[in-house]
Formats: sequence, C-alpha cells, structure tokens
Amino acid sequence: MISGEFPPMPGGVGDFTRILSEGLHACGHEVSVLSRPGTASASLPLSAVDSWGLKGMSQARAWLRRVNPDIVNLQFQTAAFDMSPWIHFLPGLAGPPVVTTFHDLRFPYLFPKAGPLRDWIVMRLARSSAGVITTNHEDDSRLRALPRRRLIPIGSSIKRHSFDPEERSARRKQLGANDGTFLLGHFGFVKAIKGVHHLIDALAGIRRDGQDARLVFIGGRSNTIDSSEDQRYLRDLDERIRRLDLSKAVHWTGFLTDAEVADHFNAVDLMVLPFTDGASYRRSSLIAAIHQGCAILTTEPTIDIDTFIHEQNLWLVKRESSGGIQIALARTLSNREQLRTLSAGAVELSKHFDWDVIRDDTLALYESCL
Repeated sequence: MISGEFPPMPGGVGDFTRILSEGLHACGHEVSVLSRPGTASASLPLSAVDSWGLKGMSQARAWLRRVNPDIVNLQFQTAAFDMSPWIHFLPGLAGPPVVTTFHDLRFPYLFPKAGPLRDWIVMRLARSSAGVITTNHEDDSRLRALPRRRLIPIGSSIKRHSFDPEERSARRKQLGANDGTFLLGHFGFVKAIKGVHHLIDALAGIRRDGQDARLVFIGGRSNTIDSSEDQRYLRDLDERIRRLDLSKAVHWTGFLTDAEVADHFNAVDLMVLPFTDGASYRRSSLIAAIHQGCAILTTEPTIDIDTFIHEQNLWLVKRESSGGIQIALARTLSNREQLRTLSAGAVELSKHFDWDVIRDDTLALYESCL
C-alpha cells in the first residue's frame, strides 16, 4: 500500500488504507505500507519517504525492491501527496502491477497556466495502472472506458454504538441541549466545499422563527494539510457565527476518539451535510453518518446515485441553498416520524459500505490484475 496519509494523521484516505490493510492482513496476506513520517501501526510494517517529489519517488522505488510485493495498491488523492506531479508516474517505476484507488480525480497544481496538462497527468496515471478502483459514481463515470475498473465505495472507520436513553440525554446536556432541543450535527473538516455557511444561515433562520435549535460540529475543524484558503474560510465562518449571534448555539468538540464521535452521532437529531458539489460516495463524513444510522439531510447529487432515495434514507435539498435547508429543517423538526424513517433507511443503506464486502471486492480486482 502506498498512501499520502496514514494514522495517526487525521484524514479519510489514511483511515481507509489502515482498515483495508488490516482486513487483508487478517485474511493471511502480507501487507506493507509506505506513507510519510510520523505514521504508526501495531500490526503492519510501515515505511516513510521524506517527500512526494523526485527524491521520494527514488525512495519509493528502493522500498519496492526491498519489499518485492506481488501487487501495489496506490491510494490516490491529489492533496494527500502534496499536489506533487511525480506520484502520477509510479506505475512506470514500481515493477509489479499497480492498482490505483482513486479517492478523487481532482487535478494537481503543476505550474501557472498548466491547463490541459493537469487533466492529462491524472488520466495518464489511470491508463498506466494495471487496474483502477473508483470510490464514487462521479469518478467511475469519467473512467468508464478503462477495461479493468471497479467501483468499490469507502467504508467508515467509526464503529456503530447505540446509546440507552439516559446516556443520550446526558450527552445532549453536555452540548447544551435538553430533550426538546432540535440538535443538529455536522461531521468532518470544515471547508468551503462542505457548504457549512448555508447551514449556519439556515440555523439562524429557524432560531429567528422561535425554534430551539442548536448545532454541534463533531470532530476537528481542519486537517494538517489544509490550505490557506481553507483557513480563511474557517475565519470567515467564525465571523458569520458571531455576526448572526449564534455563538452560544454552536458547539465545537475538537478532535475526538472514534468512540466519542459515535457518542455524538447518537446524541443529535439530524446530521446536516450540505456539500456544495452534492452528496456522493466520495464523502467519508456522509458514509460515517450513514454507518451510524443517523437521520441525514444533505444536498442532491450531481449524478444519478440509485441507492440515495429522498425521504427514505436521505433528505435531499438543492445545492447551495440556505433557504432550502431552512425549509427542510422546519419540516423535519415538526415530523419526528420522518426522522425515524430516515434513520432506519440509513441503517439499510449502510450495507453497501460493509468492510468485508470492500475487502473481498478489492481482492477480486487484485486477482484479475495478476
């Protein structure tokens, strides 16, 4: 496995790589991981490169000669490899077949006015790989011409945990919510693409209408590899919360253990994930909420996803619409039966993201490449 991030670094790609690697190891396969300094594992041999530039590629090649694997699985996400172009040439350097798992197909920064080269370099990686795994429908559609391709979704690293009513009530009180409060939740690092500013505006709107509603941001605010643009968005969001007089209605938990995250998922009435680019299998925060059996409000996908069904397992609203979120919040707030329907639907939907299925489907693709 080669991944730009790995625990204890925060990040969905690193968590995915760890769980898949441990699952393969538990089935009797020898798995080695190459990532960056500071990673750790109790069960897997780990190595690190200094960077993902030319020097790092030389180190990766030396590591591959030493480990001598049957197959290499590159867990690819542009930002996780520091936007470096060199990782795109790994299949030509590795020796053994390279399967690339595309966690997204966003283009790297190469140089000013790189233009079509940014698309070319990503597609070159896809075409030169022995096999390709897509984790979402959007990327799968773009790569549909490739012969050895499989859509295998990401799973959630957070185990499901159900509260009894007393535990749930106690957790809600810690968050400033009594039994009558409509407690909203958001999970995942806060970036512009998450559309959180629309959620803040909608929260202000329903509170102006006299509703007792609060919002808890579950987990850390930002990643260690976040850009300066992400940091500016966070500062602007803090100012927006202050300007709308929501400081006492918004709670930030900071980084939590997986068990603590599950506790907070169970405490909220509705998870709200208003992605500006729509609900997608690529969103680990959405998959985590589905896995926990939460009632979820999110935004309409940009591509048809037949497993996402409005009012049955997700409440879907238009993208980038504060007003749409506010109306949906008002409707679900007054219909607790609808929240129970959404929660039950999420439990059924979670079967598509089972880790045993993910492991077995991945092994099947490895075998086809060998």
